[in-house]
Amino acid sequence: MIVNNLQREWRPNTTVAAIIEQNRRFLMVEEDTADGLRLNQPAGHLEHGETLLQAVVRETREESGWHFTPQGLTGIYLADRPDSDITYLRFAFHGSAAAPPQPARLDAGIVAVHWLSFEDISAQRHRLRSPVALQCLADHLSGIIYPLELIRDLR
Repeated sequence: MIVNNLQREWRPNTTVAAIIEQNRRFLMVEEDTADGLRLNQPAGHLEHGETLLQAVVRETREESGWHFTPQGLTGIYLADRPDSDITYLRFAFHGSAAAPPQPARLDAGIVAVHWLSFEDISAQRHRLRSPVALQCLADHLSGIIYPLELIRDLR
């Protein structure tokens, strides 16, 4: 792609996601997107200067109000956004979460927080922000667990 006569360097968008399961239900957020209302794990972009773990804790709090404690890495997912040149590199973490002590002010666009079973989420796959969301949950349910020590922040 040419921008101002300079070639723009391609880079994947680095994102994080939190997989939080309680009583066989997963914490999901419902967000208002350009494609309509979509379901997703609490997730978002890595910001400059933060670690992956800091990013997933922050994004979970901003999108759901819950206080996330990562306990492991479920997977790293590389996926293209259909009909665009955007690629996402998602780090999905699993862990526990504590409810906010009071109702939280959520990010713009978040319309609801839900606890849904895998079957409920799968039945609504057409409403998922990305097919990667369902794959992350399936991998978690199949027992894929990597230690957090797998990630090294060398800055």
